[in-house]
Amino acid sequence: MNDVRLDTNFVDYLIVASYFVVVLGVGFAAKRYIKSSLDYFLSGRSLPAWITGLAFISANLGATEVLGMAANGAQYGIATVNYYWIGAIPAMVFLGLVMMPFYYGSKVRSVPEYLLLRFNKQSHVFNSVTFAIATILIAGVNLFALALVLKLLLGWPIIVGIVVAAVIVAGYITLGGLSSAIYNEVLQFFVILAALIPITVIGLHAVGGWDGLKEKVRAGDLGEAGLHALQGTNPGDVTNPIGATWIGIVFGLGFVLAFGYWTTNFAEVQRALSAKDLSAAQRTPLIGAIPKLFLPFVMILPGIIAIVVIEGLGSGDPNMEYNNAIPLLMNQYLPNGMLGIALTGLMASFMAGVAANVSAFNTVVTTDLVEPYIKPNMPDEWYINFGRFATIGGIVISIGTALIASSYDNLMNYLQALFSIFNAPLFATFIIGMFWKRMTPAAGLWGLIAGTVTAATLFIGYKAGWINFGSDLDQSMWGAGSAFVVDGIVTVIVTYMTKPKPIEELQGLVYGMANEDEAPKRKLAWWESPKLLGFGVLAGATALTIVFW
Repeated sequence: MNDVRLDTNFVDYLIVASYFVVVLGVGFAAKRYIKSSLDYFLSGRSLPAWITGLAFISANLGATEVLGMAANGAQYGIATVNYYWIGAIPAMVFLGLVMMPFYYGSKVRSVPEYLLLRFNKQSHVFNSVTFAIATILIAGVNLFALALVLKLLLGWPIIVGIVVAAVIVAGYITLGGLSSAIYNEVLQFFVILAALIPITVIGLHAVGGWDGLKEKVRAGDLGEAGLHALQGTNPGDVTNPIGATWIGIVFGLGFVLAFGYWTTNFAEVQRALSAKDLSAAQRTPLIGAIPKLFLPFVMILPGIIAIVVIEGLGSGDPNMEYNNAIPLLMNQYLPNGMLGIALTGLMASFMAGVAANVSAFNTVVTTDLVEPYIKPNMPDEWYINFGRFATIGGIVISIGTALIASSYDNLMNYLQALFSIFNAPLFATFIIGMFWKRMTPAAGLWGLIAGTVTAATLFIGYKAGWINFGSDLDQSMWGAGSAFVVDGIVTVIVTYMTKPKPIEELQGLVYGMANEDEAPKRKLAWWESPKLLGFGVLAGATALTIVFW
């Protein structure tokens, strides 16, 4: 956005400034309750399921969702809903019902720490380092998006906006740790909805309702294909805007990318690990899945509205990038006051994305790298202080990675490429290691390395023009699928060439050997049943997919 600026006034500025004051106030309030490193990094494992559930979904409502999904809606149409009903809900249910008993029952403080217990130090270090890199790259995406909004609001240069945004987020995370992040994420969830619902309702009314929107989409570049989720995905007859087959969507996106992200991304899993007991931990992603069912109607729909009402969107003009769909709609439809609320919602979403990744970064760097390998046996207070230092360091590095994100006109394409490289091979290692006792520590390391290298090679080959795919998203789906398969093959080969861990060392870490003391301490009400919640949201996702087929 070189010249675009929103028509804001004093009321809008006051609303935004008030929100920043509240956010920092939460950080100061949370600081009073930090007595140990467990309090700082995992909120003392004391939070109720509804808090962790809303924080779980809010942590994902960063630039990926708000700018990225609207951008994809404008570029690809209804097919973008596959990121929710196929590419999120099943994986969130699997995390809650199958994987949380292993994570929570083993008492790990992070996802990489599970690899230490299940495999060895080498796997632990490799994943800790790659995870730290991934979280900082993703935090940079959200910093860049937040800087875009500050440019719209105040006309600041992008780099100034990035630095100011970084200082605000660093302030409340450094003060209050994970508790500060989680309580702010719950607040941000409602602020984000307050921003997006008016844009969607007013925009939909302006185009003549749902029927009017469909008519305009059919008449535009997307055509009829832009109104369907899965039509035109048969191999050999691909007509959908994404350029992917149903195999790529179901296996690459729905299985590998989705399960890789939702089940192994510590920025999300950390919220569930902060729950007060195993039942609450299991319900965390399942509660988050309920709003996830309906978010496409306020995330993707505005992008589709934008492509039919904003002339030149996606034309190559820097002011008309797909990433700008939401801000341009805000400027076109919202009056002052409501514009301030919408801007606050955008900022809240990007701050949630930065905070989720930076809080995960400081936990992994401190508990998975510094404490076990660099500075072991230090006083607890030392690790809390180092965690605060790691927060500031992570934010500073994120400023640099935000500049990388600024080179992409569709942030979702960039994020999916990152997920295919960092999350897809990790999921293969996790899922095989959890369900196959024979898998060896060496296999855990070499499978992970092979999968990561495979995905990175395909990404580089595509960007260099050596390998052709239907689109950036098609490349991410195939990159993720290839990484998963290669990881699995290498894992099996190395397993049969090396020695497994003694079976007694796998207690609480593999299927069939859950820790008995993690059973619920009280009888759950019927509506608290994780299985009921899980199958309920799966049924909802299936029904919605059929409706928009």
